[in-house]
Amino acid sequence: MESKMNLFNEEYREKLLQSDYINGSEILLRSLLLEGVDCVFGYPGGAVLYIYDAMHGNKDFNHVLTRHEQGAIHAADGYARATGKPGVCLATSGPGATNLVTGIATAYMDSVPMIIITGNVATSAIGSDAFQEADTIGITMPITKHSYQVRDVEDLPRIIREAFYIASTGRKGPVLIDIPKDVSSNKTNFKYPEEIEIRGYQPNPQLDMRQVENLLKAIEEAKRPVIIAGAGVVHSGAHEELLEFVNKTQIPVTTTLLGLDGFPSGHPLSMGMPGMHGTYTANTAIQNSDLLISIGARFDDRVTMKLDGFAPNAKIAHLDIDRSEIGKNIKTEFPCLGDIKAVLALANGTVKPAQSDEWINQIMKNKQKFPLKYQDDDQVLKPQYVIEMINETTGGEAIITTDVGQHQMWAAQFYKFNHPRSIITSGGLGTMGFGLPSAIGAQIGNPNRLVISINGDGGMQMCAQELAICAIHNIPVKVVIINNQVLGMVRQWQEIVYEERYSHIDLSGSVDFVQLAKAYGVKGLQAKTKEEARCVWKEALETQGPVLIDFVVPKEEVVLPMVLQGTTLSEMKMEG
Repeated sequence: MESKMNLFNEEYREKLLQSDYINGSEILLRSLLLEGVDCVFGYPGGAVLYIYDAMHGNKDFNHVLTRHEQGAIHAADGYARATGKPGVCLATSGPGATNLVTGIATAYMDSVPMIIITGNVATSAIGSDAFQEADTIGITMPITKHSYQVRDVEDLPRIIREAFYIASTGRKGPVLIDIPKDVSSNKTNFKYPEEIEIRGYQPNPQLDMRQVENLLKAIEEAKRPVIIAGAGVVHSGAHEELLEFVNKTQIPVTTTLLGLDGFPSGHPLSMGMPGMHGTYTANTAIQNSDLLISIGARFDDRVTMKLDGFAPNAKIAHLDIDRSEIGKNIKTEFPCLGDIKAVLALANGTVKPAQSDEWINQIMKNKQKFPLKYQDDDQVLKPQYVIEMINETTGGEAIITTDVGQHQMWAAQFYKFNHPRSIITSGGLGTMGFGLPSAIGAQIGNPNRLVISINGDGGMQMCAQELAICAIHNIPVKVVIINNQVLGMVRQWQEIVYEERYSHIDLSGSVDFVQLAKAYGVKGLQAKTKEEARCVWKEALETQGPVLIDFVVPKEEVVLPMVLQGTTLSEMKMEG
């Protein structure tokens, strides 16, 4: 599905900017078009009917009707992550707005630029417990970068302009605009602000050359340096600057789950992912490093594990645009506050190589001696094999979205990413149900790229209704289900930590996914062996439209390596 509007036509833009006497709903649509929005994901209801009425007959405005508000916000999230532009979703008041909460928190935790538009009861009824009234601002305040409730239609253009600016600058994040029903119907002369100025909001801190110089000096003196690259690299568009920085410094790189696509997986100095399910090479390098440089990563608990014992011999450098992250979890000797792209560009001008030849040799030996591996079996279809097959057949060129669980970790371990904005996954919140709708958004934002949604059989059933959107609009997402008939990651924890006391994780009575896909009008395929897997995957890739592929795998398979909570990265469990 592609937008019909031409945002680069100046005549069209001038038409949108005309000072017509229009209502709040028409102001909203015009403002979204002026902000370059080419798709809104939403679900109508009473409080937003004026807005949906304004859409009627508006051929320039592209709206996708999802089958649940959570599908709408996850789709908008996937669109934002895959394009770098703010994703936009729209829902009605009360239950419509509260159904967005999980998706808002997902975007907030992962610093995703989003505009969430909710309807509300009329201003005269706010606070009266009116039908479908909820305090949307109060509910979502802890999980938004900023929020507005529009009380006067004249403020609406300015608020929309500010919301996009806030969402897409500095540390990005979701901004909510709550529009009472009377505001969407009231009229005023439309005037869209050309410039924006928000008192006290300074999203791009000025670079301090002394901080960069201190970092460069530390690199020159380091013998065992390591870079942890996170999502900030992707958000700032700094992948090329990071590659140049690594090539010049010769510092090995480990990439967080959300930063996997910020540095080429095939680069000789790439060590893979760190943390709970990180590689032996990455975790060992961190633990033995003498200088650990975080670039757009926030030292979350799944990376650091037990803080007392994390990188015990390292001095810490931290490059981040958010002042509050520096030193929050880990004491930082070398802070570098600023946009990652700008900091790295400045550093690349004078940076010199680290004295790390011996260190690199040791890391290369570890990569060879301790690669990611699993016990393959010609008689059984293993989930890792499925991911490897997907990687080999796409050459690392696809956009991969995942749900949350074992399949997510296997995708992170065994798929090799070549380009930024190629992994779309819920990192901070770990939201089940995210995989399929985020793939829809990613595909709409990138109509010419292959998008593959990798899901577990648990999470797939949380937003499976969005298959209807794939069929109706012929969105050619390839929906992969790693079907082990259990809540796999919960089972793994119960096996290892809770002494095999398996409690309420059996999904063996789940739906027939092939028939479910067909019911929605999507081609459904299934594989239980390696030969079947290769055949159905080939058929899926050759199919022009959406396809669901149910890969049936054993429930006993676990994700390794694994670092148990309460232990350090040095205490990796390498074998099952």
